[in-house]
Amino acid sequence: MGVAERPEVSPPKAARAHRLAARPGGRAGAPGPWPPLWARRYHARAVAIDLACGFLAGAAAVDVRFGQVTPYVTPYLVLSSVLPVLWVCLLGLNRAYESRLVGVGSEEFRRISQCGFLLTAGVAIAAYVTKTDLARGYVVLALPLMTFLTLCCRYGLRRRLHAMRARGWCMRRVVAVGHREALADLIRHFRAEPYHGMDVVGVCLPREDGPGEVEGAPVLGDFTDVPLAVCQAGADTVAVLACPELDGTALRRLAWRLEKTRTDLVVAPALMEVAGPRTTIRPVAGLPLLHVEHPELAGARRLVKNLFDRTVAALALALLAPLLAALAVAVRATSPGPALFRQTRVGRDGVEFTILKLRTMGADAEHRKIGLASDVDGLLFKIRDDPRVTPLGGWLRRRSLDELPQLFNVLAGHMSLVGPRPPLPEEVAGYGDDVRRRLVVRPGMTGLWQVNGRSDLSWEESVRLDLRYVENWSLTLDLQILWKTWSAVARGSGAY
Repeated sequence: MGVAERPEVSPPKAARAHRLAARPGGRAGAPGPWPPLWARRYHARAVAIDLACGFLAGAAAVDVRFGQVTPYVTPYLVLSSVLPVLWVCLLGLNRAYESRLVGVGSEEFRRISQCGFLLTAGVAIAAYVTKTDLARGYVVLALPLMTFLTLCCRYGLRRRLHAMRARGWCMRRVVAVGHREALADLIRHFRAEPYHGMDVVGVCLPREDGPGEVEGAPVLGDFTDVPLAVCQAGADTVAVLACPELDGTALRRLAWRLEKTRTDLVVAPALMEVAGPRTTIRPVAGLPLLHVEHPELAGARRLVKNLFDRTVAALALALLAPLLAALAVAVRATSPGPALFRQTRVGRDGVEFTILKLRTMGADAEHRKIGLASDVDGLLFKIRDDPRVTPLGGWLRRRSLDELPQLFNVLAGHMSLVGPRPPLPEEVAGYGDDVRRRLVVRPGMTGLWQVNGRSDLSWEESVRLDLRYVENWSLTLDLQILWKTWSAVARGSGAY
């Protein structure tokens, strides 16, 4: 059988396809609505918001620059009416409305910022070349303001989408293909982070695995049944995990079969924790090879991170000094003992240092720890409703205010603003080779563990997030984590 021919369907599969055709909205092989209804509505809102941002920016620039309507202002009113349409067209040409950018990642914001820069530069160059007398105050006000308003509104739109996805709406229906253990891990990842919008509604396993379910997702067939499983589940995405049965030829044929139903095909590489900036596809001898860069753990980037950390820590201490003093007085007044709690932690390369925190427990907390110790969560000692925590200490922990003195550790170079959780020496003594990888960078006041559950995380999940940060750290990632920390602290979930 040629690859371009329609494959013959065996009687059992033909009967299954007939049953699928009878399902509402599940005609076998028939393309469904694409993009999904929720995605089309999201894009319509994004276009409307971008038009409104362009109009508001143009009107504000005219009002601030000129103040009143005169014959001289008329061309700028016309320009302000054209600006929103030009802005939306430029965003469309730069693919800022792509469905794959919806809801996750920084690529959407990067493309919007890029459009704002290109439009500003293009207008300036065009005015210079054509010798057009264009008011510089109008350009300086309108275009940056339009870009800023668009970024803010898109962020608000994304937050709204995340809230809807937390309730199970606006999700992509995914059929996952691979081996049982890898699929179970993928499903757990998707469910732990629903804002990605991936809902696994069915899986396809190797033929020998047989029926059943994986993490609650039903088994819809084997690797040859993927298109039928897509129709049966009403899916719009197929996620293929690394497995030897699905080589390049099998994936190409699967892509051809899914093309007719407009189903997205995504392939997860074996390097699950390596982020995009470190991976590039380079064609070599006609083969697309995935090139993985080594993480930059030294050099200029680390120097920039160190300067950024210490500068921000110094500014934060100067601004928060009155608050720190008031909290220290409150700790001393509400329970006996010092205001600051000192404890030995392990930093970069295994070097120990003394961490500073506002005391949130009674003075005898370390002696009472022996009676509360438990091995239920690996090496990490965290218990909910710890009886050693004082009433004020519980409030400080929920708001993460007890960690503010760690800014002194950052200023001294023992810690970073963002990094892995600072471990205790007894924890490090039980580390394996993989977990010890956490110690190649400075520990942080916040990190991926802070914005993804804090103390609610299991030991394995905490380690996985710390290793993900080590492998993919960058100043941009640090800024994203710092931004997300505010909402994590406001929620107070997992803080105990």
